[in-house]
Amino acid sequence: MNMMTIRKWAARIGVVALCTAALGTVPMMAQGGGGGRMQMTSDQRVANLDNAVGPLTADQKTKIKAIYDADAKKRADLMASQDPDMRTKMQAMRADENKKIRTLLTPGQQTKFDAMPQRGPGGGGGAPPSAPQQ
Repeated sequence: MNMMTIRKWAARIGVVALCTAALGTVPMMAQGGGGGRMQMTSDQRVANLDNAVGPLTADQKTKIKAIYDADAKKRADLMASQDPDMRTKMQAMRADENKKIRTLLTPGQQTKFDAMPQRGPGGGGGAPPSAPQQ
Protein backbone atom coordinates (compact mmCIF):
# COMPACT_ATOMS: atom_id res chain seq x y z
CA MET A 1 0.00 0.00 0.00
CA ASN A 2 1.25 3.40 -0.77
CA MET A 3 1.22 6.36 1.61
CA MET A 4 -1.68 8.15 -0.17
CA THR A 5 -4.01 5.20 0.34
CA ILE A 6 -3.15 5.00 4.03
CA ARG A 7 -3.80 8.73 4.48
CA LYS A 8 -7.18 8.48 2.72
CA TRP A 9 -8.27 5.62 4.96
CA ALA A 10 -7.02 7.42 8.09
CA ALA A 11 -8.96 10.54 7.08
CA ARG A 12 -12.13 8.51 6.46
CA ILE A 13 -11.85 6.76 9.82
CA GLY A 14 -11.28 10.13 11.52
CA VAL A 15 -14.39 11.60 9.89
CA VAL A 16 -16.50 8.60 10.91
CA ALA A 17 -15.23 8.84 14.50
CA LEU A 18 -15.96 12.58 14.63
CA CYS A 19 -19.48 12.15 13.23
CA THR A 20 -20.20 9.32 15.64
CA ALA A 21 -19.14 11.45 18.60
CA ALA A 22 -21.23 14.41 17.40
CA LEU A 23 -24.32 12.29 16.80
CA GLY A 24 -23.96 10.65 20.21
CA THR A 25 -23.73 14.02 21.95
CA VAL A 26 -26.81 15.66 20.41
CA PRO A 27 -29.43 13.39 22.06
CA MET A 28 -27.72 13.76 25.43
CA MET A 29 -27.81 17.55 25.15
CA ALA A 30 -31.45 17.49 24.04
CA GLN A 31 -32.36 15.51 27.15
CA GLY A 32 -30.79 18.06 29.47
CA GLY A 33 -27.48 16.31 29.95
CA GLY A 34 -24.01 17.63 29.56
CA GLY A 35 -23.74 20.57 31.86
CA GLY A 36 -26.59 20.67 34.30
CA ARG A 37 -29.07 23.42 34.93
CA MET A 38 -28.09 27.02 34.40
CA GLN A 39 -28.71 29.29 37.37
CA MET A 40 -29.76 32.88 36.91
CA THR A 41 -27.45 35.56 38.26
CA SER A 42 -28.69 37.80 41.04
CA ASP A 43 -28.96 40.66 38.51
CA GLN A 44 -31.20 38.52 36.29
CA ARG A 45 -33.33 37.53 39.27
CA VAL A 46 -33.73 41.19 40.30
CA ALA A 47 -34.71 42.10 36.72
CA ASN A 48 -37.29 39.29 36.65
CA LEU A 49 -38.71 40.41 39.97
CA ASP A 50 -38.79 44.02 38.75
CA ASN A 51 -40.84 42.91 35.74
CA ALA A 52 -43.14 40.70 37.81
CA VAL A 53 -44.07 43.01 40.68
CA GLY A 54 -43.81 46.40 39.08
CA PRO A 55 -41.03 48.90 39.15
CA LEU A 56 -38.59 48.40 42.01
CA THR A 57 -36.80 51.40 43.42
CA ALA A 58 -33.01 51.57 43.24
CA ASP A 59 -32.89 50.95 47.01
CA GLN A 60 -35.12 47.88 46.70
CA LYS A 61 -32.99 46.52 43.86
CA THR A 62 -29.79 46.95 45.88
CA LYS A 63 -31.20 45.25 48.98
CA ILE A 64 -32.82 42.40 47.03
CA LYS A 65 -29.63 41.79 45.05
CA ALA A 66 -27.72 41.55 48.34
CA ILE A 67 -30.22 38.92 49.58
CA TYR A 68 -29.88 36.93 46.35
CA ASP A 69 -26.06 37.13 46.47
CA ALA A 70 -25.88 36.00 50.11
CA ASP A 71 -28.26 33.11 49.49
CA ALA A 72 -26.38 32.03 46.35
CA LYS A 73 -23.22 31.76 48.46
CA LYS A 74 -25.08 29.76 51.13
CA ARG A 75 -26.55 27.45 48.47
CA ALA A 76 -23.13 26.86 46.89
CA ASP A 77 -21.63 26.05 50.29
CA LEU A 78 -24.51 23.70 51.08
CA MET A 79 -24.17 21.91 47.74
CA ALA A 80 -20.41 21.53 48.25
CA SER A 81 -21.00 19.98 51.68
CA GLN A 82 -23.20 17.27 50.14
CA ASP A 83 -25.39 17.35 53.25
CA PRO A 84 -27.97 14.53 53.09
CA ASP A 85 -30.65 16.98 54.30
CA MET A 86 -29.76 19.48 51.56
CA ARG A 87 -33.22 19.60 49.95
CA THR A 88 -34.98 20.52 53.20
CA LYS A 89 -32.35 23.14 54.01
CA MET A 90 -32.59 24.67 50.53
CA GLN A 91 -36.38 24.87 50.81
CA ALA A 92 -36.00 26.64 54.15
CA MET A 93 -33.45 29.03 52.63
CA ARG A 94 -35.84 29.81 49.76
CA ALA A 95 -38.72 30.46 52.17
CA ASP A 96 -36.50 32.75 54.27
CA GLU A 97 -35.30 34.53 51.11
CA ASN A 98 -38.90 35.13 50.03
CA LYS A 99 -39.83 36.41 53.48
CA LYS A 100 -36.93 38.90 53.50
CA ILE A 101 -37.73 40.12 49.98
CA ARG A 102 -41.44 40.43 50.72
CA THR A 103 -40.71 42.81 53.63
CA LEU A 104 -38.89 45.15 51.23
CA LEU A 105 -41.87 45.44 48.86
CA THR A 106 -44.80 47.84 48.92
CA PRO A 107 -48.27 46.38 49.63
CA GLY A 108 -49.12 46.41 45.91
CA GLN A 109 -45.85 44.69 45.05
CA GLN A 110 -46.41 42.15 47.82
CA THR A 111 -49.74 41.16 46.29
CA LYS A 112 -48.07 40.54 42.93
CA PHE A 113 -45.16 38.74 44.63
CA ASP A 114 -47.59 36.43 46.44
CA ALA A 115 -49.29 35.63 43.12
CA MET A 116 -46.03 34.65 41.41
CA PRO A 117 -45.83 30.99 40.31
CA GLN A 118 -43.98 28.47 42.42
CA ARG A 119 -40.25 28.14 41.67
CA GLY A 120 -38.47 24.83 41.93
CA PRO A 121 -39.30 21.89 44.17
CA GLY A 122 -41.03 23.25 47.23
CA GLY A 123 -39.75 26.76 46.59
CA GLY A 124 -42.38 29.45 46.65
CA GLY A 125 -42.68 32.33 44.31
CA GLY A 126 -43.17 34.44 47.37
CA ALA A 127 -46.46 33.07 48.55
CA PRO A 128 -46.43 31.43 51.94
CA PRO A 129 -48.40 28.21 52.14
CA SER A 130 -52.06 29.01 52.49
CA ALA A 131 -53.94 27.92 55.59
CA PRO A 132 -56.05 24.82 55.06
CA GLN A 133 -59.73 25.45 54.47
CA GLN A 134 -61.96 24.35 57.33
